Amino acid sequence: MYHTQDAVARSFRAALPADTQFASLRLLEERALTVSVRQDLLQPLAESTDVGAMITVIHDGGLGYAATSDLSTSGLAAALRRARQWAERTARVAVYDYSTVQMPHPRGSYTTPVRIPVSSVSLGDQIARLMGVSRTLHPDPRVVDWEASLLSIEADSLYLTSGGGEVSQQIRMIAPDIQVVAAQDGQTQRRSLGGLRGLSRQGGMEVLDEAGFDGLGPQMVEEALALLAAPDCPSDRRDLLLAPDQMMLQIHESIGHPLELDRILGDERNYAGTSFVTLDMFGRFAYGSPLLNVTFDPTRSEEFASYAFDDEGTRAERAFIIKDGILLRPLGGLTSQTRAGLPGVANARASGWNRPPIDRMANLNVEAGDQSLAQLIAGVERGVYMKTNVSWSIDDSRNKFQFGCEWGQLIENGELTSLVKNPNYRGISATFWTALKGVGDRSTLEVLGTPFCGKGEPNQLIRVGHASPACLFGNVDVFGGA
Repeated sequence: MYHTQDAVARSFRAALPADTQFASLRLLEERALTVSVRQDLLQPLAESTDVGAMITVIHDGGLGYAATSDLSTSGLAAALRRARQWAERTARVAVYDYSTVQMPHPRGSYTTPVRIPVSSVSLGDQIARLMGVSRTLHPDPRVVDWEASLLSIEADSLYLTSGGGEVSQQIRMIAPDIQVVAAQDGQTQRRSLGGLRGLSRQGGMEVLDEAGFDGLGPQMVEEALALLAAPDCPSDRRDLLLAPDQMMLQIHESIGHPLELDRILGDERNYAGTSFVTLDMFGRFAYGSPLLNVTFDPTRSEEFASYAFDDEGTRAERAFIIKDGILLRPLGGLTSQTRAGLPGVANARASGWNRPPIDRMANLNVEAGDQSLAQLIAGVERGVYMKTNVSWSIDDSRNKFQFGCEWGQLIENGELTSLVKNPNYRGISATFWTALKGVGDRSTLEVLGTPFCGKGEPNQLIRVGHASPACLFGNVDVFGGA
């Protein structure tokens, strides 16, 4: 870290006013690098370093924030004064007494397990590897665009509190991507690596090796070309088998966002929307069939949003959000939990040093069942198998949705048959999960993620992980067309 954590800690302690009721500092230094090869040409590198701190103060029932990139003692003291002033102002008009929130004073650390640090691989070697993949992506003139890229992120943070809390976390993330676009006779089809950077994980270059990154190109090209000649997906009602890289989007939009507690409390209604979920549903509402088990699990080290403590200092633990189909708890951090009077999880997170933490899903996973992919397929008389999200639309209450996929294949009498293009399906979150009739076993489960979850005002773009097996749903409205 450019500004040593010890020096910032000393400056923060020195700047704390004697009558501070609660104050915290969240220091973040984040370094990101995107290397991309498109059509066998190296694209301009995108490299950034961002350093700063967020001060939070609770005083006389009010809450105030102030962000600063001046990490000197005087700079932090000025930020503390601004945050204190905002806390005093909000105390007179706030709809909630923040002094009732028992803020923790945690001590601990977390480091992403990494076998091959990205920083140990030269930029030249990273470029050469991507160039090698790119050259496998255009063996046919119908391939009109192709790209291989790698996003790597190093995030070092320090969380301090006025009560002696101190947490240091070093997170290492990597998000490889491959895109292939084929076109012929007015038709355009794409195949990608799990959607837009769907193979986002924590770790190092070993993530690429485990995924077989270097050898994925030929199959993706073959599939994109095959889609050009395929008919559109039929439009009717039938069983729907979703691969993990589409389940990721389904979980994200119709479980993750509806269960974020600040959204349920109405905080997000002006920008990101509300939720069809209400506070009285927890502990009794059948969100899905008895086969549905969903966990919040930031402790899964290879997943994209893993950590030991959230940005309010709450220790991260694995917890069931939905168990045997019943909705148990919301995705709400400590502040929202206190407001709502409900148990939640450690998911108060900020996208950067100049944003306050809000309720965000982190690693949100569907737990594996007991059927292999072959068994799931064998149980379908008339259905469609869909892979890889390409489009999504969902209403402001995260209820009515319509999603599209890159790949579709008919299932007839227990067997995969004809390929179909432009497969789509629609449903209603409040009832869709009750149609869950089969959950894949661990052999079907994949660990995926996205760097692009937006929420908050001002906007916060944050990273989310999703692990899921393949899942089978009964009697779903499917349709074709781009």
